[in-house]
Amino acid sequence: MKFIIFALSCIFTQYCIALPQQQLTAGGIALVPLPDYSPANVQVLFNQQAVPVIQHQQERIAIVGIPLNTSDGSQTLILQAPDFMDTLSFEVQAKDYPEQRITLKQSQSNKVTPSQEELDRYSREATEQKAVYQSFSQHSLTWPSFKMPIKGRISSPFGLKRFFNDQPRDPHSGLDIAAPEGKAIAAPADGIVAQTGDYFFNGQTVMIDHGQGIISMMCHLSRIKVEKGQAIKQGDIIGLVGQTGRATGPHLHWGVSINNARVDPLLVLDK
Repeated sequence: MKFIIFALSCIFTQYCIALPQQQLTAGGIALVPLPDYSPANVQVLFNQQAVPVIQHQQERIAIVGIPLNTSDGSQTLILQAPDFMDTLSFEVQAKDYPEQRITLKQSQSNKVTPSQEELDRYSREATEQKAVYQSFSQHSLTWPSFKMPIKGRISSPFGLKRFFNDQPRDPHSGLDIAAPEGKAIAAPADGIVAQTGDYFFNGQTVMIDHGQGIISMMCHLSRIKVEKGQAIKQGDIIGLVGQTGRATGPHLHWGVSINNARVDPLLVLDK
């Protein structure tokens, strides 16, 4: 096993713009350069999920999303191709995310303790979303340019340990941006609309495939203005701010997934 630690330095401005920010924690991103001897068609796997490989200057770099439930310590990447197998390692550091306690009104109590029918609906919707998160298209071989989809106050940062009406729930898997209802939401990067839907928890939602398993999820919209399969450019309007699904006020939830791992969207923004 070969052990590689890749430390970014911003000596060259182009270098910092072209790659996401490395953060070696749960919910972060690892940037791992591939060895020169690995084949051009090598596939990189982490937790049995394909990882995007980006050509940057003279290097090929694996952009690894680190799931929020990852323990600190050494993590292993598998490199494979016909007649080739190797491993690389990177270290994940401990990170303790703060708590957030949210109180929902009685009228939204089903968003805390859903009925069996609502749980069945959620299960079907989660399966649909999981298929998008696990997809791996090849329409991008470079790291996409990312910009904030909307201007506004960050009302809930990424990774918070969440409690709804004092009941523990999954950590916050995206970024909440408070904005007036009906405000236009722009695509954060080029891509293909992979899925749209009106979901139990997420409300009206758009999922965008940016290539190589890099996915954006935009939730709680009041209106969707794109269709599944539509090619979009950064800045195109994909919908309007709302408060559909489990929401206490108008805002955009923007989530980013890399190799089926939800990561902090602030790490992917252009610098």
